Amino acid sequence: MEAIVRRKLSHEVLDRLIGAIEAGEYEPGTQLPSERELMARFGVGRPAIREAMQTLQQMGLIRINHGERARVILPTPETIIDQITGAMLQLLSSNPRGLNDLKEARIFFEVGLARVATQRATRDSLEQLRKALIACQEARGDAARFVAADMAFHRQIASMSGNLLIAAISQGMLDWLSRFKRELVSARGAERLTLEEHERIYKAIAAGDPEAAAKAMSDHLTRANTLYSVLAMTQPDD
Repeated sequence: MEAIVRRKLSHEVLDRLIGAIEAGEYEPGTQLPSERELMARFGVGRPAIREAMQTLQQMGLIRINHGERARVILPTPETIIDQITGAMLQLLSSNPRGLNDLKEARIFFEVGLARVATQRATRDSLEQLRKALIACQEARGDAARFVAADMAFHRQIASMSGNLLIAAISQGMLDWLSRFKRELVSARGAERLTLEEHERIYKAIAAGDPEAAAKAMSDHLTRANTLYSVLAMTQPDD
């Protein structure tokens, strides 16, 4: 026979609060009852309530401001990605293959994304992509500006998908990668490579050729990853 596992009171409170939120008892924008009211409602002590509330906040379901009752918020793709960013950065830093795994995942993701962006491109979104490309060109020689412009170019492609979840995941990957990439793009020759390949990606998308766009993106990310590693190892010391 399987042993009966006694659950923590905070877990029971958490499940009931999640159920109430999902049922619409507490809608986004409304405040939850006070700690004292919740203690009376569930018949538990303050520690169980506070632990459940902290978990709800970590899940992105409520916001807790000092001196105010917790407020229910509407989860968005962005808030969900934000919730896992700290853990993801720790994973990337502690795992010897973390950065390589992220680069590989990004290739799979953005190659497909380039294809979708091409199929869903509009005149306005293409103009925004053209401006992002120009911003990259104008930022050459300034490492910080160039990284920002590089990321903005890829964010624009993600936004062209018209899918909020895709755009949020892309933003998350770019943010995580930017923690490691800033030193690499300043390596001699890396900016020129990025600009040339960005232009090929833009031209393929503008031409309405999804396969060419996917190929250009694959070439860009695969070749850039390799070159960044080589350049970073061969740069002379200051």
